[in-house]
Amino acid sequence: MVVSNIFQFSTPCFIFDEAEFQRGVAGFHDALALKFKSVAIGYSVKTNSLPYALMQAHRFGCKAEVVSHDEYRLARLCGFAPNDIIYNGPMKSWETFHEAMVGGAIVNIETKRELQWLDRLSEGHVYNVGLRLNINISKVSPEDADGEDDNSRFGFSDETDEFADAVNFISSRSKLRLAGLHIHRTAHSRSPRFYERSIEYAASVIKKYDLDLDYLDVGGGYFGIFPNKPTFEDYAESFYRPLKKAGLENLKIIVEPGNALTASCFKFLSEVIDVKKVDEKTRFVTTDGSRNDIDPFFKKTDYLKEILYKSDNRDTEPLQIITGCTCLEYDRLFTLTNKPRLEVGDRILYNNVGAYTMTLSPQFIRLWPRVYAVDREGEYKLVRRESRAEDIMKLNQSKYE
Repeated sequence: MVVSNIFQFSTPCFIFDEAEFQRGVAGFHDALALKFKSVAIGYSVKTNSLPYALMQAHRFGCKAEVVSHDEYRLARLCGFAPNDIIYNGPMKSWETFHEAMVGGAIVNIETKRELQWLDRLSEGHVYNVGLRLNINISKVSPEDADGEDDNSRFGFSDETDEFADAVNFISSRSKLRLAGLHIHRTAHSRSPRFYERSIEYAASVIKKYDLDLDYLDVGGGYFGIFPNKPTFEDYAESFYRPLKKAGLENLKIIVEPGNALTASCFKFLSEVIDVKKVDEKTRFVTTDGSRNDIDPFFKKTDYLKEILYKSDNRDTEPLQIITGCTCLEYDRLFTLTNKPRLEVGDRILYNNVGAYTMTLSPQFIRLWPRVYAVDREGEYKLVRRESRAEDIMKLNQSKYE
């Protein structure tokens, strides 16, 4: 991202790098296309639901991967037709489920109520439907498991009768056709090895039930374009090997990247608004950002960041604790030891903060910040203004005197 003057932005704000986003989409698509005849990228709306980002995803050829009726409606409002949508998760509504099925969306069944909804679809048409397969990482790829029984609450398990029952339910209806499997599961390692073994397991299930499928939806959980991490080509190869071995390499491959596309293309900019000393060694530096903006799980102790001083020739300070703007004592972002002194008006730019931050940011004390988009030439525009108290009041239907 090329920006001539970072001090031109009003803080706090997120900054969306359009070129970096397009690079990620094209990079993943091209890597998959080297191995497979048919591929699709589903932009994970839950990871970052900024409407402008959804519209750019549509522009760059992505489908919208949604996991609730609210996300489905948002995707529709952002220009996605039903057949541009991948509909996953347990939080579907009958109305959006029906529209998606009739409109040709990729609908992966997650719950038993959805199986019952299939019977409500009108006759005279054959509906393609997907089914989510339960993945227990401890059994599929123990080295990537988080604990001894890293099972999942999602999907239908082939360790019990539930997957077989779901397959039989679909195959017993003439108006239904099982068109694909969804095997989304994320391992903390994000290792290509995990995906290879998960797909190997899925292939064994496909063979076991002699399924004639159109697609395999591998889900998300990948690294993006980062140094010393698996590449998109590494992931594509890990998909291809087990499918080739099973004679299933002609399946359409669907991926649902969230972090891999959004992390690197969003930055967060905050400004120092106050500085105070509480003892001879410690300075507290208050900014107009918050850990709620860039670390909603409150797990990190440091971040990929740039310190932007308004002037040079600063004395060093033994200890500076950079904090957020909330009244939480633990809204502390990071520390600087023996570094130049921060003053009011200086800025901090946090990199790689687009994944889950904006969707999990609460309206706590300070409402949602504004968002700018920057194009290839460094030109920027405001694509979301900051939330205001008036916005909250407009949603409240009660009348106060």
